[in-house]
Amino acid sequence: MSENYHLDTLAIHAGQEPDPATGAIMTPIYQTSTFVQSAPGEHKGYEYSRSGNPTRTALEELIAAIEKGRYGLAFASGLAAIDCVLRLLNPGDHIIVGNDVYGGTYRLFERVYARYGLKFSWVNQTDLEAVKNAFTPQTRLLWLETPTNPLLALADMRALADAAPGDVLVGVDNTFASPALQQPLTFGADIVMHSSTKYLGGHSDAVGGVLALNDEKLYNELKFLQNAVGSVPGPMDCFLVMRGIKTLTVRMERHSYNGLQIARFLEDHHAVKQVIYPGLESHPQHELAKKQMNGFGGMVSIILESPEAAKRMVSRTKLFALAESLGGVESLIEHPYSMTHASTANSPFPVDTALVRLSVGIEHVDDLIADLRQALE
Repeated sequence: MSENYHLDTLAIHAGQEPDPATGAIMTPIYQTSTFVQSAPGEHKGYEYSRSGNPTRTALEELIAAIEKGRYGLAFASGLAAIDCVLRLLNPGDHIIVGNDVYGGTYRLFERVYARYGLKFSWVNQTDLEAVKNAFTPQTRLLWLETPTNPLLALADMRALADAAPGDVLVGVDNTFASPALQQPLTFGADIVMHSSTKYLGGHSDAVGGVLALNDEKLYNELKFLQNAVGSVPGPMDCFLVMRGIKTLTVRMERHSYNGLQIARFLEDHHAVKQVIYPGLESHPQHELAKKQMNGFGGMVSIILESPEAAKRMVSRTKLFALAESLGGVESLIEHPYSMTHASTANSPFPVDTALVRLSVGIEHVDDLIADLRQALE
């Protein structure tokens, strides 16, 4: 599909031609484990669904298009996608990671891959000099989240990509923003990753992960690992994520609108010590957010007076459901210290025990504000 189309159009059409056999407008769910061959080694492009499936192919082409990349790969979860990237590395290799990341990422890096000889440095990604000083001759990967989870700090993607030596891959977890708000490949990243469970799927009904990239050699290496390791999504999950992506841009507009209104409400509330949201002028990187994002998203973090106040608040909401995950049409609320980021509790950078993370959905914003008001009483 033409790269000249706008994202709104690509989200609906890229990789999703009508079925030539029937004219079906929706990509078929090829619910099959294997494919018949006319002779040994002679097939129609597919042999076995771990290696490739037409529904997954459609999703992978769609992901590449909306991230302005050449190649896409789909996985069974976001962590499976990150795991595939780390399998490019060898014992003794060094990875620089932002020091505010999803708890599952920290767990995978420090409790799984560190056992196999990978070395990790955890650095404040907002400090360009600190990142530059962390590079060593053994550094092979710079792994960023922007905005981060849960402190919503931004990485200056262009500056960091320019600072990375030529043999260092730059990977960006773009889950919180989605391609509707930013496209890291256009800022110099080598690999973009999403938990497609979140904003891409958008309906809290499918678990998955994706990668997007431009380099053919790197794509072939990752494609080999995808097949060799086998952490691939089923065709139904691929279909659901594609279904969600069709409305991604309009959903992100509403998430961003609601997020900003709720952040402003909370900033004025006496029970809230701090509101963290890139769309607020009080955010230390607000100007960077305006420069590299097309909107500010639906993730809002707040710090209350005490962990007891935080736990009380998350237990009292009615529309905001107390649950892990994010990015669905429905609003969610959680206490990261005891939920999504429990694995970092004993790390050098635990989450503030009084921090509450909101995933603002697309309900009417007045109803959401009323729910938060009563929960904070």
